[in-house]
Amino acid sequence: MPPRALPLLCLALLLGGAPAGVLAAEEAGGVTTHDHGGMKMDAPATGAGKDSADAGYMRAMSNMDKTMSAPMTGDADVDFVIMMLPHHQGAVDMAKVALDHAKDPFVRKLAGDVVQSQEAEIAAMKQWLAAHQTKGKVH
Repeated sequence: MPPRALPLLCLALLLGGAPAGVLAAEEAGGVTTHDHGGMKMDAPATGAGKDSADAGYMRAMSNMDKTMSAPMTGDADVDFVIMMLPHHQGAVDMAKVALDHAKDPFVRKLAGDVVQSQEAEIAAMKQWLAAHQTKGKVH
């Protein structure tokens, strides 16, 4: 896969979720997900500058991975929302990089739509958490 295709693939997966076949394989124990440990996310592709799209996408994915490792509370509802927050923020961060660098009108519109919809969902999730979680205890 060309190095520049990876960020777009990641954005597509963030937006569209995993195909049903991948989900079925995961449930059967045949797929491991969210392991980006082998990726060098802190370094842009060769020749890419500090402010390149590659560096921005990698930074967004790295930040998302760091914040997705929160400990579980034991409450399925709270845990789901807590884990979705960095996932959605990662999509927003990647979309903002696309808005800074993308030239294609479809990609720019898609990125703008992602920012708008995901920021609204982030706000709703934070509001829900505020009502359902206090100091690590769920009520």
